[in-house]
Amino acid sequence: MKKIFIIIIGAALAVVTTAQANVSPQTLDNLNAAFQGESNAAHRYLAFAQKADTEGYTYVARLFRAAAKAEGIHRDTHKQAILELGGKIKNFQLDAVMAGTTGENLQTAIKGESYERDTMYPEFMALAKKEGAKPAIRTLLYAQKAEAEHAKLYQDALANLGKNADRPLYVCKVCGYTVTQLPANNCASCREPISNYERID
Repeated sequence: MKKIFIIIIGAALAVVTTAQANVSPQTLDNLNAAFQGESNAAHRYLAFAQKADTEGYTYVARLFRAAAKAEGIHRDTHKQAILELGGKIKNFQLDAVMAGTTGENLQTAIKGESYERDTMYPEFMALAKKEGAKPAIRTLLYAQKAEAEHAKLYQDALANLGKNADRPLYVCKVCGYTVTQLPANNCASCREPISNYERID
């Protein structure tokens, strides 16, 4: 019995070591960059939400809070992927936030989300896919899908600023996907049940 136990443990360790060995330092650096970016985004959007509240834009404030919640989820899943792949979390400090008007803050948010959707995450995923780094692929894909939705929501909010319909927002606690209306059954991004969605008020 003891001999079998040792063989099983040894095989498990060999699998983990092989999986980690296939991941380049660049993919781990990319995940750390994404981790830092999402940490800053969550911090920034909470400040933008406070500004929107003071200016009387209730829905926009809620949208920023929902996005902050989603970015926090991405931050945490990026961190988990780094650790699963044998990497380490790099130390960093959050950027100082200088909130402008709500209109300016929405423009800033659109620019950031569009860059992540169109440039950063596709580049990071291309390398992760080449290396077969499944934990990285999963978290990067979840983030890209959510950022694409955030960009749409921000663009709509900016186009209708001052006349935004006051509607609820929901964030998937698994992948951070953000919607104004719950799907019928499963999350459109991660396919998990809608019971994982949290309403943001």
